[in-house]
Amino acid sequence: MAKPTETAAEESGPRGEVARGASVAASVAGEIPVAGEGAPGGGAATSGTTGEGEGVVDVIVIGGGINGSGIARDAVGRGLSTVLLEKDDIGEGTSSRSGKYIHGGLRYLEYYEFRLVREALIEREVVLGLVPHLAWPLRLILPHSPAQRPRWLIRLGLFLYDHLGGRRKLPATQAVDLRTAPEGEPVDDAFSHAFAYHDVWVDDARLTLLNALDAAERGAEVLPRTRFESAERVDDGAGGPWRVTWRDTLTDERTTRHARALINTAGPWVEQVIGSVAGTSSTKHVRLVKGSHVITQRWWQGAHGYVLQHTDKRLIFVNPLFEDLALIGTTDIPYEGRSEDVAIEDEEIDYLLGILNRCFTTTLTRDDVIDTYSGVRPLFDDDSRKGASAVTRDYTFEIDTGPQGRAVGGAPLLSAFGGKLTTYRKLAEHGLEKLRDHFPEMGGAWTGGEPLPGGDMPEGDFERWFAAFGERHEWLPEALARHYARCYGTRADALLEGARSLEDLGRRFGDRLYEREARWLIEREWALTAEDILWRRTKHRLFMSEVEREAFGAWLEGLNIGAASRRAADAERAGS
Repeated sequence: MAKPTETAAEESGPRGEVARGASVAASVAGEIPVAGEGAPGGGAATSGTTGEGEGVVDVIVIGGGINGSGIARDAVGRGLSTVLLEKDDIGEGTSSRSGKYIHGGLRYLEYYEFRLVREALIEREVVLGLVPHLAWPLRLILPHSPAQRPRWLIRLGLFLYDHLGGRRKLPATQAVDLRTAPEGEPVDDAFSHAFAYHDVWVDDARLTLLNALDAAERGAEVLPRTRFESAERVDDGAGGPWRVTWRDTLTDERTTRHARALINTAGPWVEQVIGSVAGTSSTKHVRLVKGSHVITQRWWQGAHGYVLQHTDKRLIFVNPLFEDLALIGTTDIPYEGRSEDVAIEDEEIDYLLGILNRCFTTTLTRDDVIDTYSGVRPLFDDDSRKGASAVTRDYTFEIDTGPQGRAVGGAPLLSAFGGKLTTYRKLAEHGLEKLRDHFPEMGGAWTGGEPLPGGDMPEGDFERWFAAFGERHEWLPEALARHYARCYGTRADALLEGARSLEDLGRRFGDRLYEREARWLIEREWALTAEDILWRRTKHRLFMSEVEREAFGAWLEGLNIGAASRRAADAERAGS
């Protein structure tokens, strides 16, 4: 095991050596210059090895969603040598398809999940400190009518919401008279009263990406587009390590490495991973629930959102997105298909538009929908009799150390079931503590006080930092400056290094997408496809025409940063 870092009570874990290997675009670096020096750590993206790997690592994490990326970051910061495997892009599955919320879970109080709600409420303010450029307080208006839950019950729930988590930064709940308040202007006259409370907006895809990026910069090997294939314990009679095989999905090359522990955070695929690990089984299961969202033009003024109570008692969130868009969701439907194939259905669109047209004075149709997305939530199946909305959003673990009765405990397989975006960091802490007997020298919890890349702003004050950023780059239009600042935080200065005009940013592909940014994402953030850049690393897709998106895709294809470049990068490292 590598030397452990200090505990959280002392210093946060220091950044380790740079991630092994070069950028996935290293072989075309001459064609893809990026402004400034290399990324901290010399470029975090890695591309794997071929054949038998070198040495034994402490931990291999399977699944690069928010939970796996969070565990990889936490583990390497505690001194554990770490490999993170993700079969697709980082955060491509569930973790980039949420409602973009860090929230306590007001509805969970109805199911008496007080532990989960308290943990989630505390985490709201932790995340605000970790990524002040990606997360900010969001005021939510909850209209009420006598036909819905009793007003006293809503008030009681919000009282608990205010006090369970030791709120420090977010304002307390307020009553709102929709007949006189500006927030009531777009609301139907059937609703005269409302409550206003706060949760936290977050860019879920970038939050996931930054955890993986920070893990890599601290020394972890982060391997996107790398599919876990199998694992078996080395039977040496002394609790030998895992022999793990994975496959690079771009080059089709296989790698075998040994690890002292496996951590399964594969989300919807958690049971499939267990099935690929020799000699293991599980009594726990996940239930797949589809959640879909629609995006429309915004029809109200102000930076607040709305929370609507549907006729089936589900809560639907209607939130501001960028300057003039609205994000509406989510549905809650049992799902039995392949998680990779999930997509919104017309009935879901009608369900979401129906609640909008009932609660607001506006009338929206399918023609008003600009974009949609769907994700599969892998919920821990705590009771098969429960409906999809009632299934717990909490998480649990299962640890397998081999056949019972062994004189020596085997290498552990830790599998995580359930969880939600809000509590990813606590899931990581609790999961790693379950492995402490196997890694007694492991450092303590540390991630709550160490900002993620780009989040190191004085006192976590984004607006004050942004004002100074704007002064340093006066030539940038305000909207473009805010885009760079929100996406990259304090690293936006490095992105813009040497630029003095828009012409210095290279080719313009769309409203706010310039060549400089695209090359940065390829070089620094594992981006390979148009979807990686236009939808997960950014949301440029929403502001580009079909012609512009096709032109960008053609440009990207011309860079040749796929399998051939991956092989060239591997060959370059092997010869160095």
